[in-house]
Amino acid sequence: MLRFLLQRLLVMIPVFFGVTLVAFGFIRALPGDPVEVLAGERGVSPERHAELTAQLGFDKPLWQQYLSYVGDVLQGDLGVSLVTNRPVLEEFMELFPATAELALCAIIFAIIVGLPIGLIAAIRRGSLLDQGMMSLSLVGYSMPIFWWGLLLIILFSNTLNLTPVSGRMSFLFEVEPVTGFMLIDSLLSDEEGAFASAVHHLVLPAVVLGTIPLAVIARQTRSAMLEVLGEDYVRTARAKGLSPWRIVAIHALRNAMITVVTVIGLQVAVLLAGAILTETIFGWPGIGKWIIFSVFSRDYFAVQGGLLLIALCVMTVNLVVDLLYGLINPRILHQRS
Repeated sequence: MLRFLLQRLLVMIPVFFGVTLVAFGFIRALPGDPVEVLAGERGVSPERHAELTAQLGFDKPLWQQYLSYVGDVLQGDLGVSLVTNRPVLEEFMELFPATAELALCAIIFAIIVGLPIGLIAAIRRGSLLDQGMMSLSLVGYSMPIFWWGLLLIILFSNTLNLTPVSGRMSFLFEVEPVTGFMLIDSLLSDEEGAFASAVHHLVLPAVVLGTIPLAVIARQTRSAMLEVLGEDYVRTARAKGLSPWRIVAIHALRNAMITVVTVIGLQVAVLLAGAILTETIFGWPGIGKWIIFSVFSRDYFAVQGGLLLIALCVMTVNLVVDLLYGLINPRILHQRS
C-alpha cells in the first residue's frame, strides 16, 4: 500500500506543474489589462500605469513571471488579490466550505439515486423499466445546468413557492460561522429553525448540480453490472442455486463497484466545474462565483490560485479513489505495485 501511494504521489508532481502552467497561461490569454481594470473608469496616467505594472511584476518577461509564480507557490504563497488586497489562500479557504458542502450534497444525492437506478436497469435489462430509466438518465445528462436550474427555480420557487431562490439561509437567522458548513454551523447554533432553513436553501442547488453526475453514475453502473453479470463466476453462482439478490449484492456488485468508484471520483471535477454555473444561478457564495468575478476583474493572482487549489482538490480525490480500489479488490494493489 505504501509503495503504491508513493508511486501515485510521484505521478502527481508533473501534473501539479502542468496545472500551474495552465493556470498561469489561462488568465494571461484573456484580453484586457489588469491595471486598467483596477483603475476603472477613472483611468491612470501613463506614468502611474508603468509604476503599477512594475510594482505587480507584469513588466517582466512571461517566463520570469512564471518562475516567480511557481517559486512562490512552492513556498505556500499564492499571492494577494488585486481587487480585495487579501491573501488568495485566505479568501479561498473562507469560500471553499460553501462549495464543498454543495458538491458533497450533490454527489450524495447522485449516488443514492443513481446507483439503485443502474442496478435495477441492469437486472431488468431490455424491459420497459430499463429503457425508461436510461432514457431519463440521457435527458438528465444532456440538460444544460443553467437551463435546468432556471426551470427548477421557475417551478419550485416561483410557481409552487416551495424553495428559496438564492442564498444559503434565511436572513432571519444569524448563525456564527464555525466550520463554514452551514448545515453543521446551524446545528451548533442556538437558532431554532436555522438547520431547516439551511436544508431548505440547499435542496434545489444540490439537485441541479447532482443531476449530471446522477445520470453518469446510473448509466455506468448499468454498464458495469451487465459486464460482470456475464462472467463465469456469476454463472457458477447461479448454477449453485444462490438467490439472485445474493449474486448481485455479493458477487457482482463488488466487482462492478471498481468502475463505479472511478466514475464517482471523476465526477468531482464535473461538480466543481458545474458549481460555477450553479452558484451563479442560485447566488451561492462559493468559489465558483469568486472565480467568475476574478476572471472579469482580471485578478491574476486570484484566478491562478483558485484554479490551482481546485486542481489540487481533484487530484486528492483521484488519489483517494485509487486507494479505495485496494479496499474493494486488494489484488489491484499488487498488480500496480
